Amino acid sequence: MIKNTTGRAELILPMPAIQRRDLLALGAGGFLAATGIGEAPAQTRAVPPPPARPTGQVVVGLSQEPTAFNPLMPGIEVDETVWMQIFNTMWVADPRGNLIPDLAVEVPSEANGGISEGGLAWRVKLRDGVTWHDGTAFTAEDVKYTLELIDTPGFKSRTRVGHALVTDIKVIGPLEISWRMEKAYAPYLALLSNTFIVPKHILGQASDPNTAPFNQNPVGTGPFKWGTRTPGDNILLVANEAYHGDGPYLERAILKYVPDQGALYARFRSGEVDLIIGTGIPANFYAEAVKLPGRKVGKVPSASLEMLMPNLEHPVLRDKAVRKALYASLNKQAIIEIIYYGLHIPAESFSPQESWAFNPNLPRHVYDVALANKILDKAGWKRSGSGTRMKDGLPLAFAVSTTTGAPLREQAQQLMVQDWQRIGARITINNMPAAVIWGEFYTRSQFDLLIVGTAFRTVIDPDPAARFASDAIPARSGAGANQMQWQNAEVDRLLKAGQATFDKEKRKAIYWKLQEIAREELPILPIYQYAPVEGYKEGLIGYQPNVNARQNSWNMSVWYWTP
Repeated sequence: MIKNTTGRAELILPMPAIQRRDLLALGAGGFLAATGIGEAPAQTRAVPPPPARPTGQVVVGLSQEPTAFNPLMPGIEVDETVWMQIFNTMWVADPRGNLIPDLAVEVPSEANGGISEGGLAWRVKLRDGVTWHDGTAFTAEDVKYTLELIDTPGFKSRTRVGHALVTDIKVIGPLEISWRMEKAYAPYLALLSNTFIVPKHILGQASDPNTAPFNQNPVGTGPFKWGTRTPGDNILLVANEAYHGDGPYLERAILKYVPDQGALYARFRSGEVDLIIGTGIPANFYAEAVKLPGRKVGKVPSASLEMLMPNLEHPVLRDKAVRKALYASLNKQAIIEIIYYGLHIPAESFSPQESWAFNPNLPRHVYDVALANKILDKAGWKRSGSGTRMKDGLPLAFAVSTTTGAPLREQAQQLMVQDWQRIGARITINNMPAAVIWGEFYTRSQFDLLIVGTAFRTVIDPDPAARFASDAIPARSGAGANQMQWQNAEVDRLLKAGQATFDKEKRKAIYWKLQEIAREELPILPIYQYAPVEGYKEGLIGYQPNVNARQNSWNMSVWYWTP
């Protein structure tokens, strides 16, 4: 189960990442070449041009049902499958991590003058000729309204991180806007790549934006318009032929949800759905899936990590020696190879390996039970007659928790328990349903040790302040996502320095140092980086995995079928 920044849970099956250089090609040939699965077609094979008018449809298989359609309000990751089709942002992140202008003419920077005064003054020029789905012209007033609504007291914003620093918003002209920041905040560029712009002329007329009809019948500027919704079954989107960008080339997109992942895979195998994204194809079906005729199946990258999250206020787990011993006696390779079919890669950092800020020089984990025992011996944890270690009258005992109904995680949990018993730890299993475990048990740090999947960055920016800063502990302040309750003065200093500069090399040095500290202190015990297995039918052109998008429907506007 993956936690997203809204505090709600998203089930993700874990597997390994492919390299950024392999993500350049679009379509079936590019996907096969990137994943190394099957036999890639000859490079001379021509890709047919897209249709002159939208035609055909695609049926996208999802294992969760999108339910939140106002992109400024709380939702789960699958909701972005809809948001990215209905709405636009000022710029988007491509698979290489570049920010590409969308509703904006260019991405502001210090070099082009869009960001000045050391990051305090911002100015953005917007694209001409963009219209909302009802034909109304898009203007800077819509951007101003969106940014102000996010910070409006009483509005249920998905996030105010970064946005709360925005002040003095001014419309300079119909297609130009400026604002000031209370302090320099480099991650705001990334946050705006995930901030969808909403129409002032519709939502601004609502008596209460939290309950507006718009929230169930959204109107955007995106490549697809809202069609119909059949709760519990599907959402139909239809082509926006007045779209300002490339495409759309499909006439319809049907988002079909089947909550049972095995049943969803069966529909993909039978041809009822054209592709599976998001949670993807379960690991235990992978070997079969790659051999399906007429299907292209492969591993796609994800920025999320599977890890063990210790509560550092727990009297046992606050001891760094205990965390080091647990990590040394964690058989990561067995978990990956035996339980997850070898589909994902070990991780030592909180940063995804595709990030420009990833530090490749961290010590590699070595499974060594003898070393773990030596660490505990040296730290004064003595074995008692029962075999459980004790120190100052405190037993080396704690509970490890995960979601019920996640059989692969439960199997990994059993391997962990067996290994940790060998070093004198007494482990209790405390699993619970997702709706319970991701409530206050998680958000208010009521766990001892938790198996969790999440990302430690701000959208695509490497800033992990929301996870690591001392003032981001929800059990203390009510805000943030530092559920480990980690407090480190040097880390706090580095986090602030990383946010305050736009110099990429300076930021890279800061985040390399942060990764070194985290690897030494182990506020989290990283296991592996996710990469779900996704698949689609032969003949679909344009599908492209993107580690910098939370759903691989990010470029659905350019999908089409071969004739």
